[in-house]
Amino acid sequence: MLRMEFRIKTSKREEIVDITPEVEEIVSGKDGRACLVFVPHASCGLIVNENYDENVCEDVLDFLKKQIPQGKWKHDKIDANGDAHVKASLIGPSRIIPIENGKLKLGQWQSIGLAEFDGPRERKVVVEIL
Repeated sequence: MLRMEFRIKTSKREEIVDITPEVEEIVSGKDGRACLVFVPHASCGLIVNENYDENVCEDVLDFLKKQIPQGKWKHDKIDANGDAHVKASLIGPSRIIPIENGKLKLGQWQSIGLAEFDGPRERKVVVEIL
């Protein structure tokens, strides 16, 4: 099993950053059947969805903002980011992506997105080839 990490700097409080190129670079030419992509953070998550049309990512963020608004969570008394923790809990911190012949087996329009809910921050992404 190969384990590598990289860091991503986000620039907004909420955004989805395409990390597919970084993950592709790590798995390129490597033996394995799948890779685990994981973010060791409590206020961001990972999604797999269309990145070609930026409106898809905006729609996801808009939906989450409407369903999980800022400023009404018990945790806000500590960090004022209770909504970010709820969103990250629902989205989840990891994804498993198949690998074939050293390449990610994503669908034609799929990409891996780091969903930031409490930025801007520097985030660590862990990739393990299984």
